[in-house]
Parts: sequence; C-alpha cells; structure tokens
Amino acid sequence: MFENNQPSVAVLLPCFNEEVTIGKVVRDFKAALPDATVYVYDNNSTDRTAEIAAAEGAIVRREPRQGKGNVIRAMFEDIDADVYVMADGDDTYPADAAPAMVSKVLEGYDMVIGDRLSSTYFQENKRPFHNFGNRLVRGSINGLFGAHVTDIMTGYRAFNFTFVKTYPVLSRGFEVETEMTIHSLNNNLRLYEMPIQYRDRPEGSVSKLDTVGDGIKVMSTIFRMIREYKPLPFFGGLGLIIGIVGIVLCGTVTFEFAKTGVVTHFPTLIGAVMLVIAGLLLIIAGIILDVMAKNDRKTFVIDTNKIAYNKRH
Repeated sequence: MFENNQPSVAVLLPCFNEEVTIGKVVRDFKAALPDATVYVYDNNSTDRTAEIAAAEGAIVRREPRQGKGNVIRAMFEDIDADVYVMADGDDTYPADAAPAMVSKVLEGYDMVIGDRLSSTYFQENKRPFHNFGNRLVRGSINGLFGAHVTDIMTGYRAFNFTFVKTYPVLSRGFEVETEMTIHSLNNNLRLYEMPIQYRDRPEGSVSKLDTVGDGIKVMSTIFRMIREYKPLPFFGGLGLIIGIVGIVLCGTVTFEFAKTGVVTHFPTLIGAVMLVIAGLLLIIAGIILDVMAKNDRKTFVIDTNKIAYNKRH
C-alpha cells in the first residue's frame, strides 16, 4: 500500500482557538520534516486558526464534534501514512524532536511517546495541580500494569500505520492520551519513550484544560479501563472485600450462638449470608470477564496481523 522508497509521514495537529501559535507550529514541523504532510484539524475554532494554518501550507480540515478525542478519531480514520506524528497546536512541543521519533517508528516501534516529565515539564508548567495529576495518573497505571512509563498523558506521540488503524478511540476529550497508553500496555505493544524539551504556552495563548473537570474525566477513564482491561483484580478484589465482611459478620453470629445456643440477630445473619453470596458472585463475574478480556486481546493480535499483512501486500 505504501511501498515507496521514501516512507510517507503525516503530522497531525488538533486545534481549537490556537491563532497565536498555529502558524509557528506549522512552520516548525515543515522545517523539521520537509517531506511530511501537515494536517490541521480545526475543532470549531472561533478565531483565525484555520485561516493561518492554511496560509502556512497546512491541509486544513474541520471536525464538528467537540473534543480532542473526537478530532483524533477523525484524523485516524481519514489519513493514511506510514508514520504519524501527533502534537498540539499550542507550541509547547519542539518540532525538532519529530525526526528522531519518526526514525524510532520506522525501526519497528508501534508508538513513540514524547516524554515531557523527564526534562523540563515540572519547571515550565506553572499549574501545580497538573503536575500532581500527572504523578497520580502515572503511579496508578504503572502500578496496575507493572509498567514503567514516565509520561502517561503527553500529547506528543508518533505511531505506525497499524496502531492508528486498530486503536479504538472511545474518549471524547483530553483523556484520550491516557486511554492510548492504557490500550498500548494492555495489548503489549512496542513503546519507546523519548525525552523532549517541554515549554509552557507563550504569552497570549490560553490553555483549554480544565484542571478539575479534565482531571475527573481522566480518573474516570482510568477507572473504566481498569474495569474493562483488568476485570479479575477489579471485580475479584471487590468481591473479596465484601465476602470477608460477610464472613466476619457470620462469625460474630456463630460465636454468639455457640455461647448462648440462640441466634438473636437474624437480620445480621441474613445480611451476612447475602454479603458472602454477593462476594462470590463478583469473584465469579471477574473470572468470566477476565477470560473474555484475554479473548479480546487475542482478537486484537489477529486483527493487527491482518492489517500489517495487507499493508505489505
């Protein structure tokens, strides 16, 4: 499908009201990757973002569904390339790191992560709750998957064709980056982290992030994906806790009966037995869902192999 001597590269820039910075971002990526095609997806901007991007030579398309996740979904559906580089239009990510990221994808990695947190992020980012949120999300996901990813939520990434065409974009907003990382870890994809020099937004450029609102969305995404990708620890752990509470309550009633020969707390006994049954049902549900999750991973591997085969032929 893409059997040229020169692999095709697409630069993807989702944008919402970035007229202050988008011109420089497009120029920087054209200079760093002169053979790449730069796409700017305008997500209902009310300023001159689309006009400026087009004047700088970018291909401008519009996505009416609001939210970064919706924009990325449209980009992945519409654009075919050997390598994709995704960044933001706010000039916080250095374009000069893109060639090295492209090289890593061509070496065989499925996704290259532009790691902000190992370099200048905590010095440049002036929003302390964002720093705290990054640490919280990183610890939660790495602990669950036994991974060592440094920057879970970065928006600077590079992908190969197979990743883009098999990744199911479910999130609508900024939590999509977290979803990408969890998806990759769950399916044991080849990841490479590359430290980059992060810089804060220039003066006049306004962040679209809502620290509390987007933080809640990210944590709910983690909760949902843990439930889907790790059902046995999720449901099994919950069932174990409920079952233990029920067994303890049953023990108190049994101890009372052994001493007096009479059960005086029938409601406690009935509730305890119901808790034990509920705990067992949750554990069983966790086992069943875990088998289904493993089958989904097998199906994903088969699908990626088919896409990779079709691409080569």
